[in-house]
Amino acid sequence: MAHWRSKLLFVIYLSILLVANAAKSYYDILQVPKGASDDQIKRSYRKLALKYHPDKNQGNEDANKKFAEINNAYEVLSDSEKRSIYDRYGEEGLKQHAAGGGGGGGMDIQDIFKSFFGGGGDQEEEERVAKGDDVIVDLDATLEDLYMGGTLKVWREKNILKPAPGKRRCNCRNEVYHRQIGPGMFQQMTEQVCDQCPNVKYEREGNFITVDIEKGMQDGQEVVFYEEGEPIIDGEPGDLKFRIRTAPHDRFRREGNNLHATATITLAQALVGFEKTITHLDDHQVNIGSKGITKPKEVKKFKGEGMPLHFSNKKGDLYVTFEVLFPTSLTDEQKEKIKEILG
Repeated sequence: MAHWRSKLLFVIYLSILLVANAAKSYYDILQVPKGASDDQIKRSYRKLALKYHPDKNQGNEDANKKFAEINNAYEVLSDSEKRSIYDRYGEEGLKQHAAGGGGGGGMDIQDIFKSFFGGGGDQEEEERVAKGDDVIVDLDATLEDLYMGGTLKVWREKNILKPAPGKRRCNCRNEVYHRQIGPGMFQQMTEQVCDQCPNVKYEREGNFITVDIEKGMQDGQEVVFYEEGEPIIDGEPGDLKFRIRTAPHDRFRREGNNLHATATITLAQALVGFEKTITHLDDHQVNIGSKGITKPKEVKKFKGEGMPLHFSNKKGDLYVTFEVLFPTSLTDEQKEKIKEILG
């Protein structure tokens, strides 16, 4: 009986882990590593919440959904007890914890946002902390991912600050004092004063980062991972920015929100019409056939078959250029028939 009960508990535990792994990680949503500090989580939440706030993205359902995800993730990761449960058992563990009477009094989205921005949400607070260099990486995204949305796993190596033996000068600042140089005469002087802090050193470490490619993103748009850039002593790290670049495609060419493709037809098809389809980026078929005459290099527009607009339900157009394949040779009999038909 005890053996059977142990097996059942193992299966339940495994199921919880599988459900947790199937869902998108709260750490990925807030764009922080799993071992992120509380301050790092707060700063990343603040920047993302400002970016996707409904007041700045009115009518964009995707942005509103993203804003809700960000707040939900922050509500969990900012609570040490909930974060511990989530790290061990995932979302299912949080649900069971809430059902058991724990963690029932969480803040809603507006409460979380107001606790940071005082209800305004329009102005970012000034940061005067020294900041490391940003790292900018060009990321080639396939047309399929830019059309449907997707994710990429990218290996990232960077310097990490680690404890080192000894002490170092830190928190240096200029202090002003006055020195008497004669009766009733004083001179203002400036002196640099530093604290003694534990020494640190840089070590190289790497980890995989999940980059979300959103539908309709344009070349030059950036996916930002806050504080994943280069670190700096006595400051906060810079940001890691993936700059989107559309990878070449074998069937389509992108221009803004429009797509361009080429279709080859025979001379007979160009003259009498034809039925033809092309396979789109998500594998749906687009009918490009014609019942009339198609001229060489003729371009036809297919409305709404282009790229989706970022944070919109609208799409651009598809432009198909027709190439007419002429025969390489004709017999005398064929030439006479063509003359007869064409007059």
